[in-house]
Amino acid sequence: MSTTEATTPAEPAPAHRGRWIDHWEPEDPDFWAKTGKRVAARNLFFSIFAEHIGFSIWVMWSVLVLFMGPKYGLSPADKFLLVALPNLVGSLLRVPYTFAVAIFGGRNWTIVSAGMLLVPSIAAAIVLQPGVSFTTLLVVATLAGVGGGNFASSMTNINTYYPERLKGVALGLNAGGGNIGVAVVQLVGLLIIALAGTSAPRLLLGIYIPLVVVAVACAALFMNNLSSVRNDTGAAKDALKERQLWIMSFLYIGTFGSFIGYSFAFGLVLQSQFHRTPLQAAAVTFIGPLLGSLIRPVGGWLSDRINGSIVTFWNFIAMAGASVLIIIAAGIKSLPMFTIGFIALFVLTGIGNGSTYKMIPSIFRAKADIAIAAGEDRAAALASARRITGATIGIVAAVGALGGFFINLAFRQSFQATGSGVVAFYSFLAFYAACAAVTYVVYLRRAEEVSASDSSSRRLVLEGV
Repeated sequence: MSTTEATTPAEPAPAHRGRWIDHWEPEDPDFWAKTGKRVAARNLFFSIFAEHIGFSIWVMWSVLVLFMGPKYGLSPADKFLLVALPNLVGSLLRVPYTFAVAIFGGRNWTIVSAGMLLVPSIAAAIVLQPGVSFTTLLVVATLAGVGGGNFASSMTNINTYYPERLKGVALGLNAGGGNIGVAVVQLVGLLIIALAGTSAPRLLLGIYIPLVVVAVACAALFMNNLSSVRNDTGAAKDALKERQLWIMSFLYIGTFGSFIGYSFAFGLVLQSQFHRTPLQAAAVTFIGPLLGSLIRPVGGWLSDRINGSIVTFWNFIAMAGASVLIIIAAGIKSLPMFTIGFIALFVLTGIGNGSTYKMIPSIFRAKADIAIAAGEDRAAALASARRITGATIGIVAAVGALGGFFINLAFRQSFQATGSGVVAFYSFLAFYAACAAVTYVVYLRRAEEVSASDSSSRRLVLEGV
């Protein structure tokens, strides 16, 4: 598609050629109906595909460790470290990946970031065999962290395409479609173990390397860059001054940090806590990430209709309850109860991922509404809200994802010290309780102090303004 598809005939010729779009007004109903909706949907679809492959490569080592039997000479603690390192690197890369959208353009950066996935995939295919040193495995596992950055750039990019009223669903679909890459790569790993045994890890890489190439080609052929996002790296500096950024980062540690941390750890926990074989563990591992990914858009949908703060608060309460169930199950050695509790946690992290991400654009749109009511130009206020939202989403994604690294370190320490993951789950329970308390104090309690009849003020308070 050419740039002219995103402009009206009365507008001047675009300043950029190729895949750049110079005029983008998603809040304009006529523009959205005639042009915006179709273009946004196309970019969303191929963004989801590239992000999906990125997630699969990021969590690839949660599957590869299931292939590493006694011949590799690795302890459970060694394996938890192998899955923790790509989690850490992917989390840290989310900050520069967020800025990259403004520097290079959303389409251009999707091409580059997807292409970089070839590095950890090919490296793993070369070194993965019994007798390889633990240090080599750590280095190659760390390379897989590049897949973790794709989420932040993808979410930042897609946020700019959609109007406020549709951001919850759009961001939920983008995130959920990417997150499901976790379940898919684990399901593929299960099929390989079931059909070829644990001696064929390269089959997994042989499937994904061609998919990376397809993702790069699709981004190049079908996606666009938005000129309005270019050269706006100053938005991150402004976002860092926002108190809401740090509150939402804390809450996102509890939702997405839990999702990605458990995705890396679930199979190892089943093997270490209940002595499951690789096939038995793989047969269950993919279920939690699958359900957590599929339900993420529901969290955004509920937040669009109820309120992100309310959904997030009750979701953390439920996550604390699921943690209690897991602790009880571990105490009585009930594998079915343990598995049900763990999968429930995945589902709740998915809902919480959607609700917390919906809160971010709502917060800054509410601030824009206040500025407009005070006399500020509407177009300028909404543009400012979009730029701050995009930067905030990327930074929150980076900080939140670090929760997954700490989850795997907690499991490593817990199993190393006690031979069980129960101590780790007690720490997770305490953290979810703290997240629920923060959500209530910062958002819900303030809303209770506003008259129920003052609906506009109540909405602004609920969104944290």
